[in-house]
Amino acid sequence: MVTNNSAEQQRRRPRVGVLAMQGAVEAHVKAVEAAGGEAVPVRTPEQVAACDALILPGGESTTIGKLMARYGVDAAVRDAHAAGKPIYGTCAGMILLARDIVSGAERGGQPTLGLLDVAVARNAFGRQVDSFETDIDAPEVAGGEPVRGVFIRAPYVAEAGPGVDVLARYDDHIVLVRQDNVLASAFHPELTDDDRVHRYFLGMLNRDAPGTED
Repeated sequence: MVTNNSAEQQRRRPRVGVLAMQGAVEAHVKAVEAAGGEAVPVRTPEQVAACDALILPGGESTTIGKLMARYGVDAAVRDAHAAGKPIYGTCAGMILLARDIVSGAERGGQPTLGLLDVAVARNAFGRQVDSFETDIDAPEVAGGEPVRGVFIRAPYVAEAGPGVDVLARYDDHIVLVRQDNVLASAFHPELTDDDRVHRYFLGMLNRDAPGTED
């Protein structure tokens, strides 16, 4: 017998936390809502734990990493990963998820979560003034039509481990990857009107979520 509470839980939209320490938080909130989820800014370990999935947005990866460590959010994100919750990192979020940084790291290094078996190059496409937009072919994520990629001081994946699925490249550089419950992009889909990447991310929750095919 299904109780009212259980039925309500099954009907509710997935709750996606957007790490709100820096970066394009509001843009991700809007993209998640458009894709069919419930998005909430999160800043504490308790808020992270209360979510079904998590997004690490762009920004300055060194600053975000230090703030996460200071407030114990890094441990909460690792716990979420261990629990199988989907995690998506864009730009700086990709750097934070990586196991290693091969170039562009600040002197003395920076903290990373090591949840994605990739090595990344920071600021690999140039500085802020070198930002650009381009179409990205990502058929597994978006179907036949390309997604629009916004690159702002973007990294790329220089090395990908054997368990990492490469979902898209630009100019022969890896810019979109997935490993189990972790998704990461070098570009910012949240800064466009296309919500297909976020729908794919929500689809990682279960087979009934938006963007998941039978």
